[in-house]
Amino acid sequence: MARRRPWPLWPVVLIAVAVIVAAVAAPVAAEEKLVVPMTLLPDAASTGAGKYYSSASFYDFRYFVMAHSSAILRANCAAARRRRRRLCLDGSTPAYHLHRGGGAGAGRWLLQFEGGGWCNDVQSCAERASTRRGSTRVMNKLEVFSGILSNDPAMNPDFYNWNRVKLRYCDGGSFAGDSVIRNGSSVLYFRGQRIWDAIISDLLPKGLAKAEKVLLSGCSAGGLATFFHCDDLKSHLGGSATVKCMSDAGFFLDVDDISGNNTVGPFFRSLVALQGAEKKLNKDCLSSTDYPYQCFFPQYILPYIRAPYFILNSAYDVYQFHHNFVPPSCDPGDQWSRCKSDPGACSTSQIVTLQGLRSAMLTALKPFQDDQRVGMFINSCFAHCQSELQDTWYASNSPRLHNKTIAELVGDWYFERGPGKEIDCAYPCDSTCHNLVPSNQNGSQGIDDGGPCMNTAPKLYTNRSILQMILYLSILHTAKQFIIPYDI
Repeated sequence: MARRRPWPLWPVVLIAVAVIVAAVAAPVAAEEKLVVPMTLLPDAASTGAGKYYSSASFYDFRYFVMAHSSAILRANCAAARRRRRRLCLDGSTPAYHLHRGGGAGAGRWLLQFEGGGWCNDVQSCAERASTRRGSTRVMNKLEVFSGILSNDPAMNPDFYNWNRVKLRYCDGGSFAGDSVIRNGSSVLYFRGQRIWDAIISDLLPKGLAKAEKVLLSGCSAGGLATFFHCDDLKSHLGGSATVKCMSDAGFFLDVDDISGNNTVGPFFRSLVALQGAEKKLNKDCLSSTDYPYQCFFPQYILPYIRAPYFILNSAYDVYQFHHNFVPPSCDPGDQWSRCKSDPGACSTSQIVTLQGLRSAMLTALKPFQDDQRVGMFINSCFAHCQSELQDTWYASNSPRLHNKTIAELVGDWYFERGPGKEIDCAYPCDSTCHNLVPSNQNGSQGIDDGGPCMNTAPKLYTNRSILQMILYLSILHTAKQFIIPYDI
């Protein structure tokens, strides 16, 4: 009787792998990514350097040095002072990414502040200075532009052809600080305000000075930065430009945690003091509050901002939920860990508690609900930053309120095409949500450096990834049918 052996598996495996790779690569190829290189701010000290006077005689050269040495010295000293004025935490040069617009958008500009948490003491800022949140030396030099920064009209219908700029975040204080501290043999530069001024100065001759329409936006700590610089941008550009501003996940609340203590207030207080931010905060706000640090909270600044504003935020913002409302210090027994990892695992009592966060958000926004200048998209998703992700900004399965995507409502508000305010019902009523829950909830990173929400890509299972998994399993099942015995 002939011995029976199965067919070798390797041909089937190769075929299966080829099919899977093709299935995964096809949608990636269909959505070609826009990658934009970094632009470092120019080194002022290099201005005028490197000239060679080949025709000068020795006498002419000596006369030139004698006549102009003092002017050269003054210019070099001024250049060095300018360099010191706008530096990242570690002393590196600030940067931005610019992708030029065209056509009808050539005279329009969108400026996007990068986010990434904060630091509020010397130790946390010294640690941050050696990371991509405090140094352009270790930042990625290429940045993917998607969502509100996309250049595809099918993915970003209102802003795709604008000049789009991403301002890299390296100061740890939402572009608001203005101080320097020596830390042993090193120096920490809290120069957020001057970084902002320097980037705007660099962009003005590149076309920003002649802008017709401008949108200043930002995500998280970058969204908070928009509150500090919205009216300032208008003053840079003069009266001819239309300047409006949008904060994405930057409406940080002055709210007590579940124990009745305030976690975020003392943090912002120490940040403002360390980084010298008080002198750059809104003067009208400072005169109306008891403490300067309160003007680091948008709910106290917004009444004094003159430019039109759009608030994009989740009522259950996962960063504020995990770090300000239910911080680890309030949950030593990890009773909230499952709820933080999966909103569907929250108990009834935890959901009731979380409604308090939503209530605080709506209470803070209530004074602006009848203000025609202020637009809103407040959904009930567990998310943090929704404008830079294509799936949440504008896609077939994007979050919606009254059948409007975030991109559509922001466009309606900016171009005054219709009402620009939508507020969602309470969780869990919204079936369009993308609950962007970070994979590491209780890591060592805290509010000082942005926590896992700021530094870890959200774990999002999209329809595409689910289909790919189903395809993979189907291929394995089909391949099994071909593994048959044969005679030799």
